[in-house]
Amino acid sequence: MNLFYHSTRSDDQTVTSKQAILRGIAPDGGLYVSDGLGKTQLDLAEVCAEGYHPIARRVLSTLLPDYTPEEISSCVSQAYADNFDTPLVTPVSPLGDDWLLELYHGPTCAFKDVALQMLPRLMSVARKGEGRDVMIVTATSGDTGKAALAGFANVPGTGVTVFYPEGKVSDIQHLQMVTQAGDNVAVCAIRGTFDDAQTNVKRIFADRELAARLDAENVMLSSANSINVGRLVPQVTYYFSAYAQLVQHGAIHVGDAVDFCVPTGNFGDVLAGYFAKRLGLPVGKLVVASNSNKVLTDFLTTGTYDRRRDFVKTISPSMDILVSSNLERMLYYLTDGDCERVASLMGDLATKGCYSIGADLLAKLRETFDCGYATDDQTRATIRDTWEKDHVLIDTHTAVAKTVLDTLPREGRQRVCLSTANPYKFSADVLAALGTDVSGKSGFDCMDELQALTGVQAPAQLSNLRSAALLHQDVCDMDGMAGFVEDSCHRIFGQGR
Repeated sequence: MNLFYHSTRSDDQTVTSKQAILRGIAPDGGLYVSDGLGKTQLDLAEVCAEGYHPIARRVLSTLLPDYTPEEISSCVSQAYADNFDTPLVTPVSPLGDDWLLELYHGPTCAFKDVALQMLPRLMSVARKGEGRDVMIVTATSGDTGKAALAGFANVPGTGVTVFYPEGKVSDIQHLQMVTQAGDNVAVCAIRGTFDDAQTNVKRIFADRELAARLDAENVMLSSANSINVGRLVPQVTYYFSAYAQLVQHGAIHVGDAVDFCVPTGNFGDVLAGYFAKRLGLPVGKLVVASNSNKVLTDFLTTGTYDRRRDFVKTISPSMDILVSSNLERMLYYLTDGDCERVASLMGDLATKGCYSIGADLLAKLRETFDCGYATDDQTRATIRDTWEKDHVLIDTHTAVAKTVLDTLPREGRQRVCLSTANPYKFSADVLAALGTDVSGKSGFDCMDELQALTGVQAPAQLSNLRSAALLHQDVCDMDGMAGFVEDSCHRIFGQGR
């Protein structure tokens, strides 16, 4: 099957999936999409009899068809090997009357590992035909940064530069990034929010003069954010895997619809569920769960996306986002591939700070998506109640999703709550939610007390951070980000000496 990609804002130029993964973002600032999505569907009965590796091979082969079966198989075997602490990769476990999809069993204890252990493999295969070095440039609200650093560290022919908002990630997330070893990594805090970082990363990709200078040095830029289709596609796998596990548990029969509740700020994680539905997964509702930065909840309720609001710093920092980049892909499919309209909406967002899709498109969107939000106080209460009633310890993002899920009426379908991070990534806030005063205590003090209180063991890759050396302490303003990227390219790839 020929499956080409083009920008959400124009279909004038098509690229292969390998080219789309290497470029990360389209030259016009749009995101790469394929009009072939859904034309080939997976055999659900066969999927439900399989484990994670064969399901991943099916999904990736369908959505990235210019990769050979041998290339896909090699990438899957390398990405999901001993670096995950369970052969299920993303196991499903009971959560009261619902189910928990545990996405935190990878090397950095967050759901981003599922994609960011795969993306470097996909990119390494793709760059064989290009011959250029690739600098990955990524903005992070907390989890993507470490997952990208861990995935790309010391991968030949690549470098990785991560920007994070200073003071707006958890202590553990911060330490995970600034202690990352590797000759090809660069980490920098920015004075601003995640949205500031993400906006300026997009500007860096659109900077033609920078691109020309780097091209002269045989270097190209790419992204590890979910704007890169190579980040999005691997996430589709765990929706099918969760469904297969429910069938294998006897909780559902093949063909039964299932609801998924997803804590998300950037819309990428829940968009992967939409892709799964287009590939034949029987999805009832995809529930978008927001924190107090509820721009997505308001959009799904009113049809108006409005980023002109105060930014709220919450205890679920990976969702503290006001500009949900991946929503642009959803708008493309929602408008039946109307690139001109998508470009117009994105232009309105950039110039006016808002756009509206109208009642008809909103009604169409709500056929698949539901929504809700949780305050910090509600999130804390859910963490406490889930521990006391179900003896399940969840993090501050998963608790947002469970709070929203618990407010929705049951429709007679099994429901899956996506758990996006290990609770020990947010030890202080989880411990405080359980009723302990954490004032004046370090993140590691809170980690130790949380272990003692619950008997749940902290992952070694988090507890060992207390003795790790601080390797990256750069901070810059937003207008210094492009220069930091260029300097990192020179340092890592040996240019400009």
